[in-house]
Amino acid sequence: MSTDTQQATAQAHQAAMATAAEPPFHDELTEVWGARWGAEDEVGVLRRVLVRQPGQELAAVREDAWDPERGALVDPDGRWYWTDRSAPDLDLVHEQHAGLVAALQAEGIEVDVAPPLGGGYVKAVYTRDPSITVPGGAIVGRMGVRMRRGEEPHTTRTLANAGMPILGTITGTGTLEGGSFVKLRRDLALLGTSIRCNRAGAEQLRTLLALQGVELRLVPIPGYSIHLDLHLAMVDAERALVDPTGLPFDLLEDLKALGIETITAAPGEEWGLNLLCLRPGRVLMAEGSPRTGERLERAGIEVVTVPYDEIQKNGGGVHCSTIELVRDPAR
Repeated sequence: MSTDTQQATAQAHQAAMATAAEPPFHDELTEVWGARWGAEDEVGVLRRVLVRQPGQELAAVREDAWDPERGALVDPDGRWYWTDRSAPDLDLVHEQHAGLVAALQAEGIEVDVAPPLGGGYVKAVYTRDPSITVPGGAIVGRMGVRMRRGEEPHTTRTLANAGMPILGTITGTGTLEGGSFVKLRRDLALLGTSIRCNRAGAEQLRTLLALQGVELRLVPIPGYSIHLDLHLAMVDAERALVDPTGLPFDLLEDLKALGIETITAAPGEEWGLNLLCLRPGRVLMAEGSPRTGERLERAGIEVVTVPYDEIQKNGGGVHCSTIELVRDPAR
């Protein structure tokens, strides 16, 4: 067969195959990727979630490392801190994490339990932070402190092994942690910029979200508060639990303009804000914020609680400990 004939045959073969550009990515998620991965908002019915089982990582915390100025046990080498005078009760940590998993499963949610990372990864139980969930998949962040750097590749492999598309990764000098990311609706999300989430990471995220048709608005978090999820939590399609003292006034006005009703958390119950919405109007939160729970219930929000105080001493709560893999749209 001549060269010209071979080229003509090859061209004919390619011309006979239709382009696969259509339908678009999101329309064929289930067919190609096996599930409608990701989440368009924070409040639709939660179908599948990722947690990471704690191991023996917290055995590194030493009671002789008490820092009276910081009110915590603090590693001189910067690898851990623990906000209590006594060392962690590892049995209680494991018991409370198992209780979180059981509570999620009791709601009919599929729970992927990743194994402990071991070593120096004392914060790895907080699966929210190394990545964010967006429509169609996940974006892997870049942790803002050295004690958590290195969790990113483990998270990437865990998500990919589950089948979830990885839609982007924060690189360069950008930092981004999932606890500061909130989806208000399908086309609008917030990122709290802070000591953990810098402008370089925010601009990369803005570009990645634009590809998914999502606008990103930045929320400067005052002082040394690290994440937005200690100040704002969506609890229904158009209702949010807020700590107004930790949010810019402009954001409170923006929420009002968007038609989002705000419920004010009780002062001194910051862990009440670190909740997980299970479905519109139903949330899972840690015990220990009774006044906030009452305010939510008076507003018609159903509240399910779990004991989680020992794990909170490591610096994170229920929301920090979960990352949604599949969530139905609220609308």
